[in-house]
Amino acid sequence: MTTEAGAPVADNQNSQTAGVGGPVLVQDQHLLEKLAHFNRERIPERIVHARGAGAYGKFTVTADVTGYTRAKFLSEVGKETEVFLRFSTVAGNLGAADAVRDPRGFALKFYTEEGNYDLVGNNTPVFFIKDAIKFPDFIHTQKRDPYTGSQEPDNVWDFWGLSPESTHQVTWLFGDRGIPASYRHMDGFGSHTFQWTNEAGEVFWVKYHFKTDQGIKNLTAAEAEELAGKDPDSHQRDLREAIERGEYPTWTVGVQIMPAAEAANYRFNPFDLTKVWPHADYPVQWFGKLELNRNPRNIFAEVEQSIFSPHHFVPGIGPSPDKMLQGRLFAYGDAHRYRVGINADLLPVNEPKATQARSYGRDGVMYDGRHGGAKNYEPNSFGAPAQTGRALWEPLPVSGTTEDHPAPSHAEDDDFVQAGNLYRLMSEDEKARLIDNLANAMAGVSRDDIVQRAIENFRTADPDYGKRLEAAVQALRG
Repeated sequence: MTTEAGAPVADNQNSQTAGVGGPVLVQDQHLLEKLAHFNRERIPERIVHARGAGAYGKFTVTADVTGYTRAKFLSEVGKETEVFLRFSTVAGNLGAADAVRDPRGFALKFYTEEGNYDLVGNNTPVFFIKDAIKFPDFIHTQKRDPYTGSQEPDNVWDFWGLSPESTHQVTWLFGDRGIPASYRHMDGFGSHTFQWTNEAGEVFWVKYHFKTDQGIKNLTAAEAEELAGKDPDSHQRDLREAIERGEYPTWTVGVQIMPAAEAANYRFNPFDLTKVWPHADYPVQWFGKLELNRNPRNIFAEVEQSIFSPHHFVPGIGPSPDKMLQGRLFAYGDAHRYRVGINADLLPVNEPKATQARSYGRDGVMYDGRHGGAKNYEPNSFGAPAQTGRALWEPLPVSGTTEDHPAPSHAEDDDFVQAGNLYRLMSEDEKARLIDNLANAMAGVSRDDIVQRAIENFRTADPDYGKRLEAAVQALRG
């Protein structure tokens, strides 16, 4: 056993003192180092998605998609790429329970030969808001109130009622899929729209789908409440133990593909995160298999310190004008620079594995000196890395004035139509459980106007939806 500097430790059971029973000496290097490291062994938890679990695995191409993207890791059928996937809840802190009603993060890192590609999505195809400028406000409503120190129904439903675009996602969240039974038994989605570009420079808009091969399994509110109390780590334990048993979870991977020329006149805004593309318009084309087959050896080093940034693209894949995605391109990287450090990408779980990072970033906290005495500027005449001259994705034409624009409106854009469609797809039993879940969540709101405003959003989505919810809430509130 040694100190952090490599010196042998003579005694790890007793600190140095001024004589038997005397005060502890400041010269005890091992004691001070050990306590100082202990005080600092936690980093700030993620503001959102703090509670998570992860595993390594592989992605295998099963169908040819080279007509749509020039990404090398998708270049041939049978090609395998190492991956790391982090699952998470959204609102809970690091010590929260797993079995709660909350979206689940589905963050996937592909260690490709052209650099790491991060696809940071959820287990739902839509989200509560469509513009990143509202994200801090939304998350504040899900977190602890500054006065009470508790999560408050007033805050949650006040925001949702005043943000009609949330109606679709709230219907997902309070439906049967709102509490997955495990991370293995839920689907994943890229959620946003992304750009794929082929070798000819043709542009396609895509949405990613990860279909669980274990089958969908969910918990009722009562089952989740019991499980969360008995085993707060239920999801993490299930994932780890399944992999330990050799029962490797898998997902079938596909994309919906929209030729770029069709986006402008599509009936919905194809870049609106609160909406899905109906499969009748753009069916899913399955092209891959995702398998998780190795647990991390150290949760802190590999799960807590893992970072995922939507701006980590590779050639042939890029962003779309989705305003939520555009905000995340900055916010995620900035969060990791604050939380883990400016050199977080040098950590083993985050660094490229199929290639080598060749940048001119130097120094800062956790810098390991890997560049030695190499030049730290560009251009230079010493044979150091230089730009390729070819963009990762195709540019988009823009026009108009620079101001605070709402998203462009399409012929059938509406905050309620898809929420109503989802409600009408449900069986009577599913509708009954949805109404019961929503009513129980709204019953604790203190102000009638907040409740009524929220109910009106559901009524606009579907009259029966609103009518049944109003009756259920009134019954609970007396």
